[in-house]
Amino acid sequence: MSKTLVIVESPAKAKSISKFLGSRYTVKASMGHLRDLPKSQLGVDLENDFEPKYIAIRGRGDLIKDLRAAAKGADKVFLASDPDREGEAIAWHLSHLLGLNQSDKNRIEFHEITKQAIQSAIKHSRQIDQDRVDAQQARRVLDRLVGYQLSPLLWRKIKKGLSAGRVQSVAVRLVDEREEEIRAFVSEEYWSLMANLQSSGGKFLAKLLKKSGKKISISSKAEMEAILADLAKKEFQVSDVRTKEKKRLPAPPFITSSLQQEAHRKLGFSPKRTMMLAQQLYEGLDLGKEGTVGLITYMRTDSVKIAEVAQEEAKEWILTNYGNEYYPPEPRQFANKGRAQEAHEAVRPTLPLRTPDLLKGILSRDQLRLYRLIWERFMASQMSVAIVDTLTVESLVDEYLFRANASTVRFPGFLAIYEEGKDEDETMDEEQNSLTLSVSPGEKLKLIKLQEKQHFTEPPPRYTEASLVRKMEEEGIGRPSTYAPTIETIQTRGYVVKEEKQLLPTELGDIVITLLKEHFPDILNLEFTANLEEKLDLIEEGKAPWKAVVKDYYTPFSVALAEAEEKIGKVKIEDQVSDEICENCGRNMVIKMGRYGKFLACPGFPECRNTKPLFEEVGANCPTCAKPLVVRRSKKGRKFYGCLGYPECDFVSWEMPAPDPCPECQQLMVIKSSKRQKKHVCTNPECRHTIVLEES
Repeated sequence: MSKTLVIVESPAKAKSISKFLGSRYTVKASMGHLRDLPKSQLGVDLENDFEPKYIAIRGRGDLIKDLRAAAKGADKVFLASDPDREGEAIAWHLSHLLGLNQSDKNRIEFHEITKQAIQSAIKHSRQIDQDRVDAQQARRVLDRLVGYQLSPLLWRKIKKGLSAGRVQSVAVRLVDEREEEIRAFVSEEYWSLMANLQSSGGKFLAKLLKKSGKKISISSKAEMEAILADLAKKEFQVSDVRTKEKKRLPAPPFITSSLQQEAHRKLGFSPKRTMMLAQQLYEGLDLGKEGTVGLITYMRTDSVKIAEVAQEEAKEWILTNYGNEYYPPEPRQFANKGRAQEAHEAVRPTLPLRTPDLLKGILSRDQLRLYRLIWERFMASQMSVAIVDTLTVESLVDEYLFRANASTVRFPGFLAIYEEGKDEDETMDEEQNSLTLSVSPGEKLKLIKLQEKQHFTEPPPRYTEASLVRKMEEEGIGRPSTYAPTIETIQTRGYVVKEEKQLLPTELGDIVITLLKEHFPDILNLEFTANLEEKLDLIEEGKAPWKAVVKDYYTPFSVALAEAEEKIGKVKIEDQVSDEICENCGRNMVIKMGRYGKFLACPGFPECRNTKPLFEEVGANCPTCAKPLVVRRSKKGRKFYGCLGYPECDFVSWEMPAPDPCPECQQLMVIKSSKRQKKHVCTNPECRHTIVLEES
């Protein structure tokens, strides 16, 4: 009986696939890459047309021997690594390590781990796609040339341990330049005016928008008072009433970037956590009687394409649970942007009829939350449009135009299941009126009250991990597989820190980016980096030779590298001296930046290696022992608030303590903020007294 060996990347995937194949198949895991460029040297022959030098990865020798033995004893070998460039390269490296014939059809590819997908993949095996491999080789070689030649320059000029990268440095630049915008921002005063009006049909709010047909801008209290004087004792009258029907289309099913953004908005997950959970859902989880099953399609994709079989299952569920009016006249497909892989699919449930409720008690809490998000987004994408009725009422008072807007959902369509979230920097509609309002043109209105309000313009918001993913995607920086690891890397390197979900550049990040911008403008140029990503796509499409692309990039880079070595002097980062005295040697300790923020270190290093935490007091006292509360960080870098007296006192709070105790019970209050409101809330469960500070 013939034996077939199938090699996948992970043990979890091997376990899932094994149950779909018979006893003639053996499934083993390569544990990712087994061959790569050496860590100890550049590994790229600059004199020989950038030929890479690949070696077996240290520590993988026994695994390679095991796979070679299994391949030798098999009549057929299938390489089933992930369906992307990286997976294609892993298959190519495996074929060389195992001595397989390069012309054999031993590559299989699937986008979901289901019986049908696996069996179909085996029936449609193909040769390794050398163009896709070459695109990965070009990216790997370029990243090695930049990383291994630019990083040592930073070590020599700034300090050891620094790194620079083709994508990571651009990501730091984005964060750094946003911070520059915030620092340079000058807030300006402006005023708004709302009219609380009474019609025969009810009360409503209208906003002052125009004067003499032009958009009005009120920049001072004096200007506002002049307008109020103009409006004094004037009659409000309806000048125009407009009704309109709007159709809202559902969002497409998730791609990698939109999944990371929405999971951050709705679930509070970092891109790294989202991808870790998505990997688990993709590779397969034990569902009891069903065994190990892959629950979602491949999660690294930029395609919004949907398989017909999935659309049919979605249709069945929608018609059964909601009825005909909730299903569109034709199954809905979405158009891909740019060079998205047409062979790939969007991130969707492998079995749309497997609702999230069926998985309660089987998946972990966070696995289920992410699965529900993916399932709802996909199902909504296949549903009818939502129909929204809008009403606009305009009132003219002499030359001043006031406008009121209202809307109501006439038919929810896809909104019955899912509505896309918004980022904090996206404007929210200010429709505060009811559409049941009945008004007619020419109707006289009673003015109940004019409400003037002072505002100040705000700087652009700092990036969150999700909004940085969105920006990188918009600019064409990186690819679906690189967003999460890039954002993790820039934090691990100490170039960027996360405070209250916002990303801030460190002093080190600012220094490195300033130096790179001056001496390596191309590396940090967004358009240049995006153009390179397009060239990698051309290599994958067989339209550009990979070594020529590398040469075009490396030639000017090597010139800039030589010039920078000559021109850049030693950059000294002065440590901030603290009042804390080192108990070991008596020196004043200095403040340094580590992975989890600032800490105190003795300047006598390496003779004295004393370090200690640097605690930032928050201005509130511990409710347990009255010592100051300070900012602390968990092992994963998450900020929390704890007692200075730890470990004797173990009080902690994940929420920022308010400076003043509760006026009702004198217990600790914490600060809670949302897009609409900022408030102090008492932590005493029997009190829960709330003080609203700001409302928008």
